[in-house]
Amino acid sequence: MNVKLLFFAGLREALGTGAESLELPAGIGTAAALRDHLAARGGAWAALGTMRNLRVAVNQQMVGFEAPVAAGDEVAFFPPVTGG
Repeated sequence: MNVKLLFFAGLREALGTGAESLELPAGIGTAAALRDHLAARGGAWAALGTMRNLRVAVNQQMVGFEAPVAAGDEVAFFPPVTGG
């Protein structure tokens, strides 16, 4: 299953990429499982697993981490943002 990943704001800067296409292994069927799979890469990626208030969108719709992820989906991760 191939998905398109997008990373925004400080998360994009920390990871060194704003987007990637990723072939997911079997068993990755939710946004939470995808987040955990990415966090397992280690280094800066590990923050995905521990970041409080991380938001996710699937196909441009804000969803909870229990949302399903299917082949061809666009999954975007947003770090917490503060204004001033």
